[in-house]
Amino acid sequence: MIRKLLARDTAEAHRVATPLELLFDLSFVVAVAQAAASLHHAVSENHVGAGVLAFCMAFFALWLPWLNFTWFASAFDNDDTLYRVITMVQIAGVLVVAAGIPAVFEHQDYRIVVGGYVVIRLGMVAHWLRASIDNPDHRACTRRYAGGIAFMQVLWILWVLVAPPGLQVPLWVLFMIGELLVPAWAERASATTWHPHHIAERHGLFTLIVLGESILAATLAFQKGFDSGENLISLAAASLIIVFSVWWIYFEAPTHLHNLKKAFLWGYAHLFILGSIAALGAGLAASVDYDLHISHAPGTTVAAFTTVPLAVFLVFVWYVQDCPGQDGIRKFLLPVGAALVLAATFGPAPIHVTAGIVLLLVVATRLTLGSQRVEV
Repeated sequence: MIRKLLARDTAEAHRVATPLELLFDLSFVVAVAQAAASLHHAVSENHVGAGVLAFCMAFFALWLPWLNFTWFASAFDNDDTLYRVITMVQIAGVLVVAAGIPAVFEHQDYRIVVGGYVVIRLGMVAHWLRASIDNPDHRACTRRYAGGIAFMQVLWILWVLVAPPGLQVPLWVLFMIGELLVPAWAERASATTWHPHHIAERHGLFTLIVLGESILAATLAFQKGFDSGENLISLAAASLIIVFSVWWIYFEAPTHLHNLKKAFLWGYAHLFILGSIAALGAGLAASVDYDLHISHAPGTTVAAFTTVPLAVFLVFVWYVQDCPGQDGIRKFLLPVGAALVLAATFGPAPIHVTAGIVLLLVVATRLTLGSQRVEV
């Protein structure tokens, strides 16, 4: 059955993620796992520069389509047959991106990733065109979205086919900025009817998906320790404490989505929040390799792939959740914690020290924030 794709009420009661949105998220489990596993191997093999660059490119190709679909679904999702079919095509595109990630890390070959990315994004063009037909009041906005996304896909295809190797990175940065500007340009025409509570829930669910990679790293420490006879219990315990602390800190503070400008900053900051969590999982897995003496990277480098992503996470969570409206010591806890985590990189047992630092942060944030959870 096909129905009109009408704008939804921003104050709709009991708005939650749909089974189709959860299926969409599930496809990203595979893709994020590929990116994190590839970064883990790049770190262990001491191919740090190339690994970080490939990870950034791959993760952006996953995060932006997820973000755009999520905010579109919040405003227009009607769960009819055509909506489901287009979304399932996008899911196929996500799996193509996942299949192409190893080639990005191993051979700097972006063709498969770009191909899958274009499939996902053209699915979004179809969604936005449907919305433009059925919502005259939002026609200017929805057409800007459709036109801007379609234009950027032409640029990405040209980038992968004809861009000189020396210009690929600068052009990628330029086109990435272009992709980020499309929503800002489109929403100036007329704001879409996204639902604040739904958006907060969806980002929380995706954060849990990405945290799964760090859980996997802790599991890896237990498994490899048992298989090799090495004592990795303390590393596994420290990894779990870090993962639990990341979960606690992210979900403890209220989420402020009272206006469009704040929502844009909050949504875009999640590129760094989610990317840092995924990189943290890779860093913890690389720490297991280091303790098993199968890593080719120096100890400080391996430690940095846990501490630096964690510090980035703390700073951006502070910016989007604690910085607005917080007074007193609460306003400084996470930045100070980030500095201490970075300092732990150069000390003995950096993963264990880091676990202690973030555990203290959890206690401090709990004491200063109380039992608040989500405020939209």
